[in-house]
Amino acid sequence: MDKAVRTEGLVKRFGRETALDGVDLAVPQGAVFLLSGTNGAGKSSLLRTLLNLDAPDRGSATVLGLDTWTKGAEIRARTGYVPETGGSGYRWMRAGHFLAHYARFYSSWDAQYAEQLVRTLDVRLDRRMGALSKGQARRVQIVAALAHRPALLLLDELTDGLDPLARDEVLSLLAAYFADTGCTAILSTHLVGEVETLIDHIGVLRAGKLVAQAPTERLFAGLQRYHLDAPEGWTPPEALAPFALRYELGPGRSAKMVAAGDEAAIASAIQASGAQLREVSRLSLAEAVPHLLRSEKTHAF
Repeated sequence: MDKAVRTEGLVKRFGRETALDGVDLAVPQGAVFLLSGTNGAGKSSLLRTLLNLDAPDRGSATVLGLDTWTKGAEIRARTGYVPETGGSGYRWMRAGHFLAHYARFYSSWDAQYAEQLVRTLDVRLDRRMGALSKGQARRVQIVAALAHRPALLLLDELTDGLDPLARDEVLSLLAAYFADTGCTAILSTHLVGEVETLIDHIGVLRAGKLVAQAPTERLFAGLQRYHLDAPEGWTPPEALAPFALRYELGPGRSAKMVAAGDEAAIASAIQASGAQLREVSRLSLAEAVPHLLRSEKTHAF
């Protein structure tokens, strides 16, 4: 099984709204995959569909080699899920009792690891779930997602509601979990910069369509910033239109261009336009994602 998650032509509608519009997702086994997109792009709907919490209107999906339509319960048993919302549905139950109740559903529950997570995250076991702050409820959800040692993690805005110290603790725990288990993970977050060191694959959703997906190294090789010296009155030529995502005109003759495509072809088009290519620099993941979201194109890397 080279792909832990695969979807083909996945469509999900809510009334007249299309949340997922023909999504073909491929997440390699052992990948830490960033699922990025604007609000309403379909990220949460995609994660819920992978767990068969929402049934697709069309298309197919397999998770850990299992068909989501017929094996939803088995997939959920092998997956750690942190949903976008913080509510648990057990508002009357104390956090400690909630975790004990949750553990009964998982034969792989690691009680010692759960205790370690509770200590590290300072989970308030004596507080009722309905009385917890958003950040405290998030900590309980994280313990519940990790403690049964799942083969797959689906994490939707994982650090939402957490203070900076707690964010750092959670991301450190996550890095250690990946190193220890080699599990596959899909992280959906707006805070790309804080997870950049964990990520090795990325997918970008825009209006329900998957407009880019690639290993991060291939993305960085194909989406770069080009630093130019341009002659007076220079305007970008048509030859650069298939590549350019954004121009940034600087003082004097300097200009910058963010472009996606073959570096040699882009450099040749720059030279032919009369400008001089001074330098090519790598974007951070936090810089690259907004450029992909602004673009009207679908990108293959």
